[in-house]
Amino acid sequence: MTLQRRILIFATAVTLLAAVGVLAVLRASSQAQEKGRARADGPRISPGTVLLAPAEGGRRIVFRNMAWGPHRDELATVPADAPQGARTASGVSCLRFHAAGGTGICLQADRSGVQDGYKAVVLDARLKEVSAHPLLGVPTRARVSPGGHLVAWTVFVGGDSYAGTNFSTRTSVLDLRTGRLDASLEDFTVLKDGKPYRSADVNFWGVTFAADERTFYATLGTGGRTHLVRGDLAERTVTTLRENVECPSLSPDGTRVVFKKRVPDLPAEAPWRLYALDLASGTQTPLGEDRSVDDQVVWTDDRTVVYSLPGDFGADLYALPADGSGGPARLMASALAPAFLG
Repeated sequence: MTLQRRILIFATAVTLLAAVGVLAVLRASSQAQEKGRARADGPRISPGTVLLAPAEGGRRIVFRNMAWGPHRDELATVPADAPQGARTASGVSCLRFHAAGGTGICLQADRSGVQDGYKAVVLDARLKEVSAHPLLGVPTRARVSPGGHLVAWTVFVGGDSYAGTNFSTRTSVLDLRTGRLDASLEDFTVLKDGKPYRSADVNFWGVTFAADERTFYATLGTGGRTHLVRGDLAERTVTTLRENVECPSLSPDGTRVVFKKRVPDLPAEAPWRLYALDLASGTQTPLGEDRSVDDQVVWTDDRTVVYSLPGDFGADLYALPADGSGGPARLMASALAPAFLG
């Protein structure tokens, strides 16, 4: 190969590399502009005070902010009657969150040790830490009782999705009145079909509390099936009520639960539809949401539930009548894990 040909090949290679570099810069610039536009089009967010107790100005929503920017993943608040308005961010970051009765539970990443992990942090009404508890898995569900005396959380300790059957969970309940921590509901006595039941594959998730600060409902998974159970914290028992119920959420008046139900012939990765169950009559009513919802709904009042679906920045919140009438309406973009307070 002649010297002239070598120089030509070298020059061509340099030109091609320069072109690739220019294209990479232009693409990065375009992506940055797209993100910038997304931030500009998103909700206005500013730091401030976020409370979990009734405050002047009426009812509020506290939630995990999913909008891009410096306050992503922080607890934020908006007026309940202006959910798409400007947000006030707290500086407290949570992966899962719920609050009631002036108490909050925040499941968050823990980077204080040699190896990253997770912890459950109990918060007071001013978002100050009351206690912290290490988690042995990935956070997935959290709930506070109506009076703020009980908190519960669920983590995946094996697997990372409810869609399949190959997963394992651990659900804990903490009584703030006594400080007692039930590290796993698997230690409770299970009464299935009226008889004591034991199995190595028992899993619990999706706790929801009654107003008496003692009774709870949850999902029991065993033998490839799911069951709605009613639990008694004083007796340390759970009793099965019916099959094919996951992530129940008890209505404020204590008469109904809204839950996700596996429906035959739906895709394996999106198998659920939302239903309401009247606890007294056993009547099930399908709700007007045609999409698969992998969430534990939150009641805004005795008529409406709110839940998350995937959105452009992680998740959006939708509101839906709990009696089967009407259809979903997007309540908030870029938001997750709401609590309606006041």
